[in-house]
Amino acid sequence: MRLKNARRTTLFATLGLAAALTLTACGGGDDDTSGDTPSGAPSSSASAGATETGASDSGSSGGSDAGATATGSATGTGAGAGSDGKTSICRTDELEVNAADNTTDKKEGVVTVQLKNAGGRDCSINGYAGVDLKAADGSTLSVERNGEPVHPAVLKNGDSAAFNITFPYNNSGGSGVRLTDILVTPPNETKYVRVAWPAGTLPVTDGSSSGKLQIGPATRVG
Repeated sequence: MRLKNARRTTLFATLGLAAALTLTACGGGDDDTSGDTPSGAPSSSASAGATETGASDSGSSGGSDAGATATGSATGTGAGAGSDGKTSICRTDELEVNAADNTTDKKEGVVTVQLKNAGGRDCSINGYAGVDLKAADGSTLSVERNGEPVHPAVLKNGDSAAFNITFPYNNSGGSGVRLTDILVTPPNETKYVRVAWPAGTLPVTDGSSSGKLQIGPATRVG
C-alpha cells in the first residue's frame, strides 16, 4: 500500500466524505469502562462508529523513525511550540479519528484512517501510528509497517493527516474473519482511540497467503 499514485489519489478524494463523518475521541477504555487497561461495532457504511480511548501497551504504541523532525510555524495564539521552540506532538485527545473503506478491487482491501487536528493549536505528526485490529471472536491482530519513509509535518488546527491499512480481500467464499474495531495510537503517543472497522472480512489463512495486513506512515493531506 502506498499513499501515492492511484491510492494516494483515492485517499485524497475520499477524505471529504470521511471528514463529514468525523468522530471525536472520547474518554473510556475497553468494554466501555474507564482506566488505563490496554485493549486488545462493525459498520456497513464508509465511516466508523463511536470512539473510545484508552492506554496502549508497548506493542501497539505509535512511533516515528529516529532523526525525523517536524518543521513549520507555531507562533501566535493557539500555537503548540514547546520550550525548545519546536512544535509539540499531536496528542490523542486533540485528534478526531475516523476510518473509511476505500477498497476498489477484490484483491486487496484498503481502509483509510484520518487524524484531524481539533486541539485548537498547531501540532506535529511524525511516523507510523500503532494499529491493532479486534476480531469478533475477541482476538487481536497486529498490523505491520510497510516500510515507506515518514514525512514529518505540522498540522494547523483543522488540518488532517491520514494513513492506509491494507488487508487481503476475502475471496474464499466463506465467512472469513470478522473484524469489529481498530485501535489507533497516534505517532509518538501511548493512548489509543477505538473506532469501528468499516470494511469486510479477512480470509481465514494458514499463513501461506501472500496478502498482508500493513499500514503506511501518517501523511499530511489536503
